[in-house]
Amino acid sequence: MTQYNSRMNEKSLIEQLVERHEMLTPRRIPQPDLAEAGVLVAITDEPEPKLLLTRRAAHLSSHKGEVAFPGGKRDPEDDHIIATALREAQEEVALDPADVQVIGELDQVVSRFGYLVTPVLAVIPPQLTHTPSLDELDAVFEVPLTLFTEPPSRYFERGSIRLPSYDYEEFNIWGLTAMMIAELMNNFWDCDISLKY
Repeated sequence: MTQYNSRMNEKSLIEQLVERHEMLTPRRIPQPDLAEAGVLVAITDEPEPKLLLTRRAAHLSSHKGEVAFPGGKRDPEDDHIIATALREAQEEVALDPADVQVIGELDQVVSRFGYLVTPVLAVIPPQLTHTPSLDELDAVFEVPLTLFTEPPSRYFERGSIRLPSYDYEEFNIWGLTAMMIAELMNNFWDCDISLKY
């Protein structure tokens, strides 16, 4: 992340992300019949930033054992999808919304379970204590962003899509989460992670 570190000497992480976000036109998928979900893509504000991730509990009926961003289905009382992501992060990992500086929405994706997922980019303080909700999660952890500047551990194929997969300690980061991370790294850190053949 040499290029990233050199820019950090000139601009704060938040300034850099806001500047990059203003240059983006996030992808919107016109699927009004799909249920909506929001996930929080939270990056720690420190010289070597980390990405906040969770692992879904093994007893769940869907996504069990999968690494994911904090997030979930939009509730009727949520004013917008950012409110969904913040509420779910508070419920799942005890992340206080007051500690979250939202940058904005990223590219939408559709999950294999038929949810229209909107990632919400945000910055959080380093070294917060995250407490997983054991009803939904069996782990919450932070991964150095530098991991995602390296080639993926492997790729999976899904039609014409090439999905990266990353190994970190005992965790495997793959599927929709890895795809959203790859798009984040391509758009904000000038990486060149191929997602198509």
